[in-house]
Amino acid sequence: MSFVRAKKHLGQHFLKDGDAALRITEGLTGHGGYKDVLEVGPGTGALTTHLLQRKDINLACIELDGESVAHLHAKWPQLRVVQGDLLRMDLGIISGGALGMIGNFPYNISTQIIFKVLENRDRVPEVVGMFQKEVADRLCAGPGNRTYGITSVLAQLWYSVEHLFLVEPEAFIPPPKVRSAVIRMQRNARASLPVEEKLLTSLVKAAFGQRRKTLHNALKGFAPLSAGVPEAFARKRAEELSGEDFIRLAQACAIPGAAAFPVA
Repeated sequence: MSFVRAKKHLGQHFLKDGDAALRITEGLTGHGGYKDVLEVGPGTGALTTHLLQRKDINLACIELDGESVAHLHAKWPQLRVVQGDLLRMDLGIISGGALGMIGNFPYNISTQIIFKVLENRDRVPEVVGMFQKEVADRLCAGPGNRTYGITSVLAQLWYSVEHLFLVEPEAFIPPPKVRSAVIRMQRNARASLPVEEKLLTSLVKAAFGQRRKTLHNALKGFAPLSAGVPEAFARKRAEELSGEDFIRLAQACAIPGAAAFPVA
C-alpha cells in the first residue's frame, strides 16, 4: 500500500479517529433526493471507508494530491477518483443531477468551498463537512452574534446550516493547531431572489466591511445607496440584520428617495 505524507501547502490533516469519520458520513441524509455523492479531498480514505459501505449512494472523489490518488486507487480499484481542484471543477462531470457533497475540507480553502457550493446551489442540496471551528461557527451564526458575517448571510439565504459536533486536534495526523467542527448544510425552498444577486452580495460585503459602524456611516460610499440608507436600518450595524433585512435594503437601492423609504 502506498504511503501518503500530509502536505502543509495543501492544508492536509488526515483524520485518524474512526468514530468521528463514521459520524461525519452518517450526517448525509439524502435531503433533496440525491444519490450521487462527491467526497472532497479524501486523503487516506477515512471517510471513504464508511461511504463505500453505504448502499444508498454512488460515490466519487476529487483529490488534488497525487500520492493520495495513488493510495486510493491501490486500496479501492473500483472507486472513481478524479485528480483535480474542486474550485476549478465543473460538477456536471460528476453528476448530471443532484449531488451531495462531503469532506474533511482543507482549512486554507474552506471559505472558497462554501462559495463554490453557493454557485452550484441548485445542483447541491446537501453538504456535510469539517471546518475549522471558527469558520463553522460563522456559518451557523445568526444576527446579533459577533461571529455573524458575510458567509453567514450569504450561505443562510440558500441553506439551513446546522452544527453537528466538534472534533479535537488529536483526532488528526498531524494535529492541527485549532479545533474543528462538522456542520450540515441543507438547501432551503428559495428558488430566486427578488433583487439582483451581485448587488446583494456587494451590499453585504460593504456593510460588514465596516461592521463596527452604523449602516448610515458604513454604507456612505456604497454608490447604489447614494440617496442614503433607509431610516429603518440607518442606526443599525450589519451584524443586526438578517438575510431578509439585507434583501429589503438591497431593494431600497433601486428606489428613488430610498432614505425615506419605509421598510416593514
